Amino acid sequence: MTMRAATVSRFGGPEAVEITEHPVPEPGDGQVRIRVKAAALNPVDAATRAGVFGGRGRVGLGWDVAGTIDAVGPGVNWSTGERVIALATGHHKTLGTHADYVVLDADTLAPTPATLDDTQAATLPLNATTALQALRLLDLAPGQRLLVTGAGGGVGAHAVELAHQQGLQVTGTGSPASEEFVRARGADHFLARGETPEAGGFDGVLDAAGLGPSALAAVRDAGTYAGLWPGSEPASERGIRVEAISVQSDGAQLTELSRLADRGVLFPRVAHAYPLEAAGKAHARLADGGLSGRIVLIP
Repeated sequence: MTMRAATVSRFGGPEAVEITEHPVPEPGDGQVRIRVKAAALNPVDAATRAGVFGGRGRVGLGWDVAGTIDAVGPGVNWSTGERVIALATGHHKTLGTHADYVVLDADTLAPTPATLDDTQAATLPLNATTALQALRLLDLAPGQRLLVTGAGGGVGAHAVELAHQQGLQVTGTGSPASEEFVRARGADHFLARGETPEAGGFDGVLDAAGLGPSALAAVRDAGTYAGLWPGSEPASERGIRVEAISVQSDGAQLTELSRLADRGVLFPRVAHAYPLEAAGKAHARLADGGLSGRIVLIP
């Protein structure tokens, strides 16, 4: 039995994405096979396609997945037929989640939020897990001041939601058009893109927009900065702890996030859905920008 997957064998633009045929993978010890119902397309997929992370041979695309378990390996507590979401990390996967099936370690899975359909749920794993792990890296206490740059984006919006839920005083930055949305997600204050945050006015900054030095300037002496692209974070100054999140799959954390989605804390946004065979077109749409939510591929 074979399946389809979106892969690249040469780096380049959206035209580099190919739909290739592969044997359906079998789960090993501690693994499950998921029949993919939906899988979000993220900037990291575009970066992989473009060769930002290097690699040789064929590389699979896709980090997010929502679907149904259809086979389990030995030592697994999950059952076939269960709806699950998961995060498949790694820049050099032979096969990613942009496929008909994916095999993953059972401890990376979480139950799909009961209130969401698969297309909505597929937007959560990467962005929400990144936001949660970045906030834990910042390690701020309730009442402290957090600046989230790019607060209208995938990671930024979930960071605002989670930070508000944790009792932080949140200021979000973004395009003027995103203000209403960012405030609705829990931001106490909003700065339109181009407005300069108060110098040294924040205990921590989650720099989802990748502003670097200008975001660092907003952190107080001995505060904390967290970026999303390891290797591109600014140099520390004024005793500021500078970190960059390298997101890790964590089924327990994702289960927590799934529960928060069911409570309405996390709000999924789907801008467009494309069939898997149109993955190249989906990459082209992502490159065009101006999206108010995620692109999701449907096998």
